[in-house]
Amino acid sequence: MGQAFKKVSIYLLILLLALSSFGTMASAKNDATVANVFLEFDGNSKETISVIVELEEESIVEAKHKGKKQTKQKLKAERQKVISKINQVTSSTEVNEEYDYVFSGFSVEIAQNELNNLVAVPGVKAVYPNATYEVQTVDKGAILDPETYSPAMMDSAPFIGSDEAWAAGYTGKGVTVAIIDTGVDYTHPDLVHAFGDYKGWDFVDNNADPQETPAGDPRGASTNHGTHVAGTVAANGAIKGVAPDATLLAYRVLGPGGRGTTEHVIGGIERAVQDGADIMNLSLGASVNDPDYATSIALDWAMAEGVVAVTSNGNSGPNNWTVGSPGTSREAISVGATQLPYDLYSASIFTSEGVDYPSAKVMGFPNVDELLALDGQEFEFVDVGLGAAADFAGKDVEGKIALISRGEFAFVDKATNARNAGAVGAILYNNVAGEQPDIPGMAVPTIKTTLADGQKLLAELEAGNNTVTFNIAFDKAVGETMATFSSRGPVMNTWMIKPDVSAPGVAIVSTIPTHNPANPHGYASLQGTSMSAPHVAGAAALVLQAHPDWSVEFVKAALMNTAENLYDADGNLYPHNSQGAGSIRVLDAINTKTLVTPGSHSFGVFSKEKGKEVRNQKFTIHNLSNERKRYSIEFTGHEGIRVKTSKNLQVQPGRTQNLNMNVQVDSKLPPGYYEGTFILSDGKQTVEVPTILFVQEPDYPMLGGLSLALEGGNLVGTVNVPGGADVFNLRIRNADTGELLTEPAKATNIPVGVHSFSWNMTINGEELTPGRYQINAFAKKGINEFELEGGVLTIQ
Repeated sequence: MGQAFKKVSIYLLILLLALSSFGTMASAKNDATVANVFLEFDGNSKETISVIVELEEESIVEAKHKGKKQTKQKLKAERQKVISKINQVTSSTEVNEEYDYVFSGFSVEIAQNELNNLVAVPGVKAVYPNATYEVQTVDKGAILDPETYSPAMMDSAPFIGSDEAWAAGYTGKGVTVAIIDTGVDYTHPDLVHAFGDYKGWDFVDNNADPQETPAGDPRGASTNHGTHVAGTVAANGAIKGVAPDATLLAYRVLGPGGRGTTEHVIGGIERAVQDGADIMNLSLGASVNDPDYATSIALDWAMAEGVVAVTSNGNSGPNNWTVGSPGTSREAISVGATQLPYDLYSASIFTSEGVDYPSAKVMGFPNVDELLALDGQEFEFVDVGLGAAADFAGKDVEGKIALISRGEFAFVDKATNARNAGAVGAILYNNVAGEQPDIPGMAVPTIKTTLADGQKLLAELEAGNNTVTFNIAFDKAVGETMATFSSRGPVMNTWMIKPDVSAPGVAIVSTIPTHNPANPHGYASLQGTSMSAPHVAGAAALVLQAHPDWSVEFVKAALMNTAENLYDADGNLYPHNSQGAGSIRVLDAINTKTLVTPGSHSFGVFSKEKGKEVRNQKFTIHNLSNERKRYSIEFTGHEGIRVKTSKNLQVQPGRTQNLNMNVQVDSKLPPGYYEGTFILSDGKQTVEVPTILFVQEPDYPMLGGLSLALEGGNLVGTVNVPGGADVFNLRIRNADTGELLTEPAKATNIPVGVHSFSWNMTINGEELTPGRYQINAFAKKGINEFELEGGVLTIQ
């Protein structure tokens, strides 16, 4: 290729499962004899694709809850019948996993050009992608020196009231929690108590030893994620998890590098239910906002079978609509991440007159003393590129500030490398537009800036201005807040509020394997919704110990009804789709005397263009006390939305009563997203039930999950079109000026789903000249237009 001699690099914002080419199928049913298809594929390609097939024949659990009889033998016979027919109409297929308990179907590898034959086979209900799932952490995290950590470092469990529950006698004893993850180091001294002879199952290597991926596995990097999750649930040693006496089972569904696929995740869900788990934790996710993925369906039926399913909401926040599967499940408890209370410090930097750095903020620091030691001081600063250990070679940063670019590896590793090289601090600038997340616990005090301000610092060095002065000061104390990375709802198509609840997920200390034979067991501080979900799983274990006869609906409602409202650093209440019902409080959930189900509600889309649109809905109030209760009911929301319901409601002790309501929306209300809250009080306890609705077409992003990669001489990518589009264009802009240069990929009447595209990296037939090219995706639907910013392609 003519481009081969040029240096080409691309900064990617989001990774998504790679599917095939434009224009075949996506979540559409063509006729009565063809299955629903929830993926994009190339009907002309002989390339093999792995998919999940759902059968019309109901799973054992689904049939049971519909009052029907179903057996493994009958299901197996039906599966074999369908598989046999598929083999007749295709030339080569390979079935891998088979499911019958909470999901009816199998995973299969098939050539894309034969997938149309598969979907037409009688008995096939739907076909889903064998999606890639990854651990839900924001950063690799900091491994802690055993001499510096203490049990008090795991302060997130006491913060949600776990210690109060322990004092009341609830420690999770007798409750079994399944960790569906990367495996668990069940030999860790803080976890060994939680495992019996049967440890669980390894779906990656298909054996009964669900250990973490060790160092040196030729298939990919070692893992520690599942062990960290397990420790948050049930550690009982140097640190203490939320439910320290709970029993654990481990299911390794994510292999080397912390990656896995739908086929193993469903397998883990099925086996956990059959092995008798009371609760399951899935701190994993794919980035597609869709409630109808196979994993979500399996979780919904697991909940129906009485297993409390807890999932992470995702780490793609803070914008709305960023929740990913399986956090999109209709029934499972989806969990957002919070940051524990902290002191906020302001920061500014100065290099020379006339140069301002308005984006400078504190990113993270090891302790307050080290941060404040920078205040008012002047230091030399040194450009160390990406901040890899090799980038410091031959550079004197002793007692200086390391100037580092974001990219390629974890923030904490960059700070650790700076500390190891002798730096007293770091300035870490972004490599794309926008602000970087806060990362508590950095190895050196670290100030973050935008890409633009980072480029100013580089220009200052070029001009010979190599000193920087810091102004750092205490700003204010901040309460528990939502982590900026935590994904937000609502869920596409169901319009449900997600997350359901929130829990601590920033700088969480828990157990890990070190993969060092000389000192194999350690502790690390990690963050992500992966870390928040096991707080809720552990809390559910305490609730179930206290109330072993409670349904999954009651456990979920108890955690939601008693959650604490969260406010941002400026004192503003977070929207429902940021915090859900709020941050969990364990003992309050255990002691509640009133439950309201469901714990939140979406009234959906009101699309009437004239007059008033009215809908009837209901909540159910459960009086768990031995006293008659009289509840007052209040609705707070937009004045253009009227809710009529009983002003007071009387419920007898131990009884249940429906609260019927009439919701009326005036079509004159401006299109948009509206929140409301039902407030029920018996004079002693108040329960808040979050609600949302939409007027006209919801404001979901018309495009999402833009993934880009270099393949040969082409730039290829995929993009999710969650609501379909009339027009799609790939747009190439000058990254510095924003000028539109070309639109190399175009399509019309795009259905819902994930679509792919390719660009030969030429403009008007000419190869790209050196420069920076912004890769964007554009869609139009009706009068609405949306342009999604992707990566920057650099030609040197």
